[in-house]
Amino acid sequence: MPLAVCVFCSSSTKIERRYVDLAAEVGDELARRGHSLVSGGGRVSCMGAVARAARAGGARTVGVIPEGLVSVELSDDDSDELVVTPDMRTRKGEMDKRSDAFLVLPGGIGTLEELFEIWTARTLGMHDKAVVILDPTGVYEPLRELMKGLTEQGFARPKIWDAIGWTSSVSEAFDLLERSQPKIGMSFEDYAEAEL
Repeated sequence: MPLAVCVFCSSSTKIERRYVDLAAEVGDELARRGHSLVSGGGRVSCMGAVARAARAGGARTVGVIPEGLVSVELSDDDSDELVVTPDMRTRKGEMDKRSDAFLVLPGGIGTLEELFEIWTARTLGMHDKAVVILDPTGVYEPLRELMKGLTEQGFARPKIWDAIGWTSSVSEAFDLLERSQPKIGMSFEDYAEAEL
């Protein structure tokens, strides 16, 4: 079944070329599998690469960008649909609403913010959409270790790991996105025992 896949990724022009190439590979695979793309609406770096590759493969692309970033991130005016929102909060809500699944590529604090918000909501049972981190070079390994430590110390519930997929392969990332995801949800007791 075709999915609207939201890709969270970098818009930095200072990163190594391999990350931009990874984003293009994701766009190629997304189109090959018949999915559509929801992105942050920028046309530079990884954000632009994933959208261009998806369109080149015949996929529909929707970009969602806040008004204040239209000139900074150079809006992707070639999107099949470009949605301009008043602010970042509205942008994330619009991306969430339009997406069936979420794929997280290496990125900075904006990407991390998007990851944590959607991961938290999935852990709490507020949605049952797949969330997958694609990390072929180990950028997120320190984050993974941090989250393991928080789990071991009781700050996070082990259920957080049921709410996310973690892979280093583009094809496996899409396999995980396409699998039906069980609803996670938490009981009151779970929530009272730990933040997540």
